[in-house]
Amino acid sequence: MKKIAVMTSGGDAPGMNAAIRAVVRKGIYEGLEVSGIYNGYQGLMDGKIEPLWAGSVGDIIQRGGTMLRSSRCPEFKTPEGREKGLRQLRHHGIEGLVVIGGDGSFRGALELSRAGFPCVGVPGTIDNDINGTDYTLGFDTALNTVIDAIDKIRDTATSHERTFIIEVMGRDAGDLALWAGVAGGAETILIPERPHDPAEIVNRLRQGTDRGKKHSILIVAEGVMTAQELAGKLMDVAGIETRVSVLGHIQRGGTPSGRDRVLASRFGARAVEALIAGRAGVAVGMRDHTVIDYPLTEVFDERENKDLALFDLSKELSI
Repeated sequence: MKKIAVMTSGGDAPGMNAAIRAVVRKGIYEGLEVSGIYNGYQGLMDGKIEPLWAGSVGDIIQRGGTMLRSSRCPEFKTPEGREKGLRQLRHHGIEGLVVIGGDGSFRGALELSRAGFPCVGVPGTIDNDINGTDYTLGFDTALNTVIDAIDKIRDTATSHERTFIIEVMGRDAGDLALWAGVAGGAETILIPERPHDPAEIVNRLRQGTDRGKKHSILIVAEGVMTAQELAGKLMDVAGIETRVSVLGHIQRGGTPSGRDRVLASRFGARAVEALIAGRAGVAVGMRDHTVIDYPLTEVFDERENKDLALFDLSKELSI
């Protein structure tokens, strides 16, 4: 293998730039030519492929987002779209591809691998919802962004003796809401992995009021319902008035944390090593604090059950 490429796809996540940097510089260190594919799978089909050098990725390790930019591309889900991409890869002499993104991006990498083109996936998503890895790039940074927001909102909740509902991202995974809720001392956390009962939420709020609590913070993952919907339920069930904050895309941006920068550097280097060693069709991840690679097909197995001991602990600590 002489020439590889790297691309980012789907939603951006802090740490993607650090991973791009690692792929490029590790590739050059190993004697490879490295190209960047701009604008995700759409850019791949359109041939937006340019050579990258060590200097091309200078001064990006601390930047959020992705220098290669990203997009969502329904056309690449079709056989015709993937064939367009494969023709561009062959035309540019590329022999291996590193795809940084979430499960949708990994699905595209898996299809390319099944077509005989060597691909390695690097998990980059704030949702932390990729099977096979304990952590994904961007989760730690997004977590700290949410915690910072909770701390600020609690100041206002305390000052005005109010109940606030904070809606966080995560799609169908509750990791971001759960971790942020525990770290931020939330009184109630709603995640897709556990059923919720409005009556129980009301009871917990009233118990807090009875012991003299003047404010409360509720965290709801977007995969459960919107914050506005929860506010409506609490008003309908018990007449409880709340204030709503939807953090939105602020969670996806910002300077990556030190943890995400190191994780991205390790993941990117491991991806290049996997391509050189001929381990195509794999994803890079971390299990038990060790960087590994494993078959891309495992990403799409039935979703692993999360260890929800943290959820139980959150209830014990928020009495």
